[in-house]
Amino acid sequence: MSELTIVALPYLHPDAQLLIEATMADLGRRYEGEGDATPVDPGEFEAPRGAFLVGYLDWTPVASAGWRSRGADAELKRMYTAEAARGRGLARRMLAAVEDSARAAGKVRLILETGLKQPEAIALYESAGYLPVPGFGHYKDHELARSFARTL
Repeated sequence: MSELTIVALPYLHPDAQLLIEATMADLGRRYEGEGDATPVDPGEFEAPRGAFLVGYLDWTPVASAGWRSRGADAELKRMYTAEAARGRGLARRMLAAVEDSARAAGKVRLILETGLKQPEAIALYESAGYLPVPGFGHYKDHELARSFARTL
């Protein structure tokens, strides 16, 4: 397996956008819609308010994850691994990189929203020590939404 190289990029960088579009398509298939309708300002993912990370295998963008500030917390957004690259532990490495980035920025907790139609995501977060928390985001009242958090 090739080495995963993780790079911080602007949210609007073409490689980041490629993965964000794939994320939205994946969520659209799972939830029969357009993806995640959570309002996002690309500037939220710029230091010191956040970061957006892209993972590369042989300089092909295959994974993404970002965080944005929510007070003392960091909110995980746009966590995604390309279908062809799944099953290699890349998501776990991206999650660790996001945690490290948020921790370095002084954030005390990483929070996230996911959904019941993403069982592999829920399994990843639970195995990484994330615990259920009350809903907090755009989908806090949606019956399929689940929120998790972990102290950094």
